[in-house]
Amino acid sequence: MAEETTPTDPAGPPPGTPGPEIPATVKGAPGTPGDGNTAPRPVGDRAVIRDALGVGLAVGLSGFAFGATAAGAGLTVAQACALSLLVFTGASQFALVGAVAAGGNPLTAAAGAFFLGARNAFYGLRLSQLLALPRVGRPLAAHWVIDETSAVALAQQGRRHTRIGFFATGATLYVLWNATTLLGALGAEAIGDTGAWGLDAAGPAVFLALLAPMVRTARERVTAVAAVVLGLGLLPVLPGGVPVLVAALAAPAVLWAEGRRRARPDADDDQPRTSEESPR
Repeated sequence: MAEETTPTDPAGPPPGTPGPEIPATVKGAPGTPGDGNTAPRPVGDRAVIRDALGVGLAVGLSGFAFGATAAGAGLTVAQACALSLLVFTGASQFALVGAVAAGGNPLTAAAGAFFLGARNAFYGLRLSQLLALPRVGRPLAAHWVIDETSAVALAQQGRRHTRIGFFATGATLYVLWNATTLLGALGAEAIGDTGAWGLDAAGPAVFLALLAPMVRTARERVTAVAAVVLGLGLLPVLPGGVPVLVAALAAPAVLWAEGRRRARPDADDDQPRTSEESPR
C-alpha cells in the first residue's frame, strides 16, 4: 500500500497557523533572555585591567621600603635601583639586603636570594601554557613572572584575559616598583624606620588577599595552615628567605599523607565473608 503524502502549499501555511514548537533550549538568540543559557556574564577587559592596576599600585608602593632598606644596608642608590631593574622580585631583594645588613657574606646573601626567587620558575611552567606567547615576547614575560602577576593571571578565565591580567599587572608593578625604589633610596633618612610605616608588609598582604579566595577544599586549607606553621615556626632559627622555601614542602607533605591514607586497606573489607555473613 502506497504511503499517503500531503501536498505542500507553495504559498506556505495560512496566517495564524501555529508553526512547529521550538525547544526551550534553542529559543531566542544567544545572549538574550530565553536563550536557555544560564551561565554568568563573562568578565570584561576593563574589570581585568582594574584588578591588575589595583594589585600593581598596592604592591608597587612597597618599593619605598626596599629603597630605604637597601640604603640603610649600605647600598648606593645606583645599586638599589639596579636590583629592582634587573632582579625584580621583592622577596629576593629584601632577603639580599637583609643578609648584607646583618653582616653576611655577599655571595651567601646572593645565593639565598637566588634560591628564594627560584619559585618563579614553577610559576613560569604553568604560565607558559596559559599565555602561549611567541618567542619574541617570552624574555619580557619571563622577567615579569613573580607572585603578583602569576596570581592575577591564574585568576582569569580564557587566554585573552590571562594575558591582559599578566601584562597589565607586570607593567604597572615594574614601573611603580622601580620609581619608588629610587625615591626610597634617595629619601631613606627622611623616611626613617620603614617598619613603622608598614610598607614592608604591603606586598605579602596583597598576595595573601589574592590567594585566600582560591583556598576552597579541605586539602588546600590543610596545606595553607601547614605552610604558615612551617614558615613562622622556622623564621627565628633560619636565615632570611629560607623559611619560605621550607614552607613550600607543606604541599608535597600533605599529598603524601593523603596518598598514604587512601592506600591504607580497611581491615574489615579485607576479611573474606563466610556464607553466614554474606547478605541474602
